[in-house]
Amino acid sequence: MKLFAIFFVMLFVAACDSNAPRPVSQGNNGTNTAERPRTAIAHGPQEQTPPPAANGSQSKWTQSGDAFDTSELDSTIAKAEKDLSKKPDDAAAKKALAEAYLKRGIALTDKRQYASALGDYRRTLKYDPANAEAKEWIDKIVMIYESINRSYPAEGQEPPPLPFKKG
Repeated sequence: MKLFAIFFVMLFVAACDSNAPRPVSQGNNGTNTAERPRTAIAHGPQEQTPPPAANGSQSKWTQSGDAFDTSELDSTIAKAEKDLSKKPDDAAAKKALAEAYLKRGIALTDKRQYASALGDYRRTLKYDPANAEAKEWIDKIVMIYESINRSYPAEGQEPPPLPFKKG
């Protein structure tokens, strides 16, 4: 019995060792760092809902890359869509709209907004099915997603370009 008591006292002393690891405190522990306190919960898997898309609907695709001003490209697309709506069978109007989408797709690709660019390249093919450059870019973007083991947006699920804030 005496041996049993000594064993528990030794175990207690070992457990209360002053050099034992301690949990990270939530407050400022006397150091002046700009680092956010870390907890085990902050690093675990979490159920997070993505931010709503720009048009207010929920989208499963979050956008990344660098935001830039697409207003000039957007207005070119709007003008080409308006021209095509006036003459739906005009091959030149279809080609102009395809080129406008292709230019914006290339600009989005340059800014690493691959999911949005993918949508523009697909729209290019809708109006110009023989456009080899759009087909090549689609293949490259799909390859990028597959190389990082991520799925890419299905047709029609591509997010809009990132909003650009002037100033």
